[in-house]
Amino acid sequence: MSRTHRKSAAALAYDAPEADGAPRVVAKGYGLVAEMIVQRAREAGLYVHEAPEMVSLLMRVDLDTKIPPQLYQAVAELLAWLHRLEAENDAKAKAAAQARNGNPAASAAGGAPRDIHDVRGIREIGGAGGGRPALPFKPSTST
Repeated sequence: MSRTHRKSAAALAYDAPEADGAPRVVAKGYGLVAEMIVQRAREAGLYVHEAPEMVSLLMRVDLDTKIPPQLYQAVAELLAWLHRLEAENDAKAKAAAQARNGNPAASAAGGAPRDIHDVRGIREIGGAGGGRPALPFKPSTST
């Protein structure tokens, strides 16, 4: 199988803003390694977002290295999307809890999140808490 048609995956970790606060590439690979990255991310309840162009760029970044400034805007847009999903999921969970506690009007406030057909839960992967969730990216194919 040619390299342009192998599955590929990359995972980012974004910790609390520190010196420059840039996300780091914490995993990447092709073929079986890519499948394992995605599988472990899903098992950990992380969002899995398919973005072939993004993963192609992330595959060029060394492991455990912060993303370059050229990728800041693209990753920032993805993080903003993730924050919106988290807020919607939090609102939905709060409304469900209020409905269980006898406030049925609150349940109407928490609508289903949009555009999450490729999203699977959210939690930090392993280790100590306090940081942002890792973001695995998995396209169907890589160019």
